[in-house]
Amino acid sequence: MGKFINPFTDEGFKRIFGQEIHKDLLISFLNELIHGDNPIVDIVFRDKEIFPQFFDGRRIIYDIYCTTENGEHVIVEMQNAAQPFFKDRSIFYAASAIAQQGERGKDWNFDVKRVYGIFFLNFYMDGLKDWSLCSEVSLHFKGTTEQFSDKLHLYYITLPKMEKSESECETDFERWIYILKHMETLERMPFKAQNIIFGRLEEVCNLNSLSRQERLNYDESLKVYRDGVAVVEYAVQRGRKEGLKEGLKEGLEKGMEKGIEKGRTETLATNIRTMRDAGLDASTIARYLALTPDEVAKYF
Repeated sequence: MGKFINPFTDEGFKRIFGQEIHKDLLISFLNELIHGDNPIVDIVFRDKEIFPQFFDGRRIIYDIYCTTENGEHVIVEMQNAAQPFFKDRSIFYAASAIAQQGERGKDWNFDVKRVYGIFFLNFYMDGLKDWSLCSEVSLHFKGTTEQFSDKLHLYYITLPKMEKSESECETDFERWIYILKHMETLERMPFKAQNIIFGRLEEVCNLNSLSRQERLNYDESLKVYRDGVAVVEYAVQRGRKEGLKEGLKEGLEKGMEKGIEKGRTETLATNIRTMRDAGLDASTIARYLALTPDEVAKYF
């Protein structure tokens, strides 16, 4: 095992970006990503579970949800595996953060604050493979660069797109992504000479800095992550085989699509069972896999 935590685990990601005591790390990263006219000075973490406003009672559960000192809303999520309709889900979550700002009474005039949705993707999302390391989506007039509204900004950070070596990283944003991608295998924290925040990151992410209980929680989270990686790889391989078999009957292209889709379904079921057997409850599994409790409950 390396010297630092794995940031793709639930506990590792929350330790870096989701704790009040370490919020200077999130503030630094956000400022490198957003490059706004007014740098973020402070943030306040909000309840990650938002009560429903929808007829089916489904709740919205964010990985990290905070507001800046100017009242702007920031959603940060890590996704390790591809999910059906993830693009739509990310839009829905960001739009819900806008809708939650509504106030009762005739005096409220729809003066909503800006919402940033930041999504770390540890995979290539459909439609993003040929995009940049960080793909920003915002509201513009069609066919122009003129902005229609600055109230919604979505950032999709495709971690596999970080192909630069340590010496090739030119900006602190690239340095952040390089570290996150390689952290578990690093023997030292790079870039401390360029920015003291990376020295701070070294302190927070060092495995020796964890308390006994934090280490137990992290080790359990690491097991869930590694089991998930294993079953996803298995499902992909099995999906390819099934796709090739179907291809003999219906054509290679159609068969591959069917096999991969079947593999994804089986992956989800296997992930749920693996997390269940590891001792996680249905609510935790639903949050981790972005499912409803009802979708998870049938496996218990």
